[in-house]
Amino acid sequence: MTPQPHFDLSSFNTFGLTAHADWGLIFDSIERLRAVLADARWSSLPRLVLGGGSNVLFTDDFAGLVLINRLQGIEINELSDGWQLQVAAGESWPGLVEETLRRGIPGLENMALIPGTVGAAPVQNIGAYGVELCQFCTHVDALEVKSGTLVRIPAAECGFGYRESHFKQTWRQTHIIVGVGLFLPKQWHAQVAYGPLRSLGDAPSALQIFDEVCRLRREKLPQPELLGNAGSFFKNPTVAVVVADRLAALYPAMPQFPQHEGGVKLAAGWLIDQAGLKGMTVGRAAVHQQQALVLVNLGGARAGDLVQLACEVRNRVLAQFDVDLEPEVRFIGKQGDTTLEEAMRCVI
Repeated sequence: MTPQPHFDLSSFNTFGLTAHADWGLIFDSIERLRAVLADARWSSLPRLVLGGGSNVLFTDDFAGLVLINRLQGIEINELSDGWQLQVAAGESWPGLVEETLRRGIPGLENMALIPGTVGAAPVQNIGAYGVELCQFCTHVDALEVKSGTLVRIPAAECGFGYRESHFKQTWRQTHIIVGVGLFLPKQWHAQVAYGPLRSLGDAPSALQIFDEVCRLRREKLPQPELLGNAGSFFKNPTVAVVVADRLAALYPAMPQFPQHEGGVKLAAGWLIDQAGLKGMTVGRAAVHQQQALVLVNLGGARAGDLVQLACEVRNRVLAQFDVDLEPEVRFIGKQGDTTLEEAMRCVI
């Protein structure tokens, strides 16, 4: 199968925005991916790889080739001290979490219901409720775009940070993730130090944590199939200790989380909420009423509505708290990745 022209992207982004790519291909084998990348008709085009499209905002039609990753397969090997998983990049992340727990393998339960595919997980170094992917990732398998060579990259070399990795920055155009290795130790400890999970006590089971995380996410976060969104729109900002102390004096109830590497992490949702922005709308885009960190498509929103709303939220928080919010969502313009500022210039 060759790439299809005027490829409809509306079902490949969870905002539900109308957008098209000049060309698009759904691939389910590495051989098919290699063939497309080696073909001169497609190799020179701007390129975008998507999994579930749960962290992108298309600000324009894409003038290039979109590759939809649908590689499948889960291998689980039991070792004396844990389980080694090898998971194809096109597998559903929520599905993987459920499958491991179904097999009696704990570890991923705090990251239940994070939308998207397994291949997108290392790009963002996904995390929730005090747990991140990098705690379990052993390696990432990727296809080098230029050579067509499969490489296995140890987790220590992936540049994992808070919602960051080399795949999101340096390697974005040079590597395509095709598989992820995870190690889940048998010596498991419940991770319930994060706020809402403390109510579970000191020794809940992995299934109890899973059920509570699912309940919390369904209660606070809108389901994309019902209300278009990309989950958390902004990252939780980290500020210097002196800044955190100044803010704590002004806002004693402000949640603050000291970081081992220095600085203090703040809750972006709290900042947006305290700025009085819940329910704020621009066109058919809105700040969600229950979770201020989520921007939603009320139905029929344009990309410009979401871009302008994001700018307004960022500016209001900056004006009130002197804290700059960085988007977690990727903005995709005509030629590929762009910034909120550039997207705003394009929609004015």
